[in-house]
Amino acid sequence: MTADLEPAALPAAQTALKVLVSQIDAALPQTQCTRCGYPDCATYARAIAEDGVPFNQCPPGGAEGIARLAAILGQAPLPLSPVHGTEAPRTVAYVDEAWCIGCTLCIKACPTDAIVGTNKKMHTVIEPYCTGCELCVPVCPVDCIQIENASGTATGWSAWSEPLARQARERYAVHRSRVPLDSPNLEDEDTSLPDEAAATRPPFPASAASPRESSPAERQAAIAAALERARQQRRTQGMS
Repeated sequence: MTADLEPAALPAAQTALKVLVSQIDAALPQTQCTRCGYPDCATYARAIAEDGVPFNQCPPGGAEGIARLAAILGQAPLPLSPVHGTEAPRTVAYVDEAWCIGCTLCIKACPTDAIVGTNKKMHTVIEPYCTGCELCVPVCPVDCIQIENASGTATGWSAWSEPLARQARERYAVHRSRVPLDSPNLEDEDTSLPDEAAATRPPFPASAASPRESSPAERQAAIAAALERARQQRRTQGMS
């Protein structure tokens, strides 16, 4: 966008572009769900501003979100891209305590640190911090995470709010301060939680292992063993 400008005009153009990216980012719901095709809301905002990527790829924002972006860009609103999803009620994730094996994979996937727990111990979702991104669902090896409606018939920004978006942005920033998007090895992710979240975590025995106390191979072996125990338990319940 600024490559063809005279050198003297570059600073002003870069400032204007930065302001535009900030305005677009502020109009996004900050669920960090990646449904837009980008790794987070800020990256999508930059793609819209810098590369002219369509601004109708955010299902959580819905029609109102698209209208907000259209107004910022001075363009006519577009229908939501069906390739990227549909406008729907806001959701929250819940962990089925009976099946959770404590693998910590959902903790690593959560962009707002809304899941607390420790290795080989049950995890739980802090509902007020959950954005309904659903990124925890595909990584769960025992399918113990369920997504439930949290807003009734309200969808898009009618099911969301500016305070929730602001909170999600702030929590995501804390998460990314520990795990940059370009981190080459997610096994190295620090799963320790911010003080506020850690304060809500139930106490565990001092002997409980943490993800940092075992190697990746040992963790994979523990997950495999837990999966087999879960399969055996399900088969036993199915025969009873």
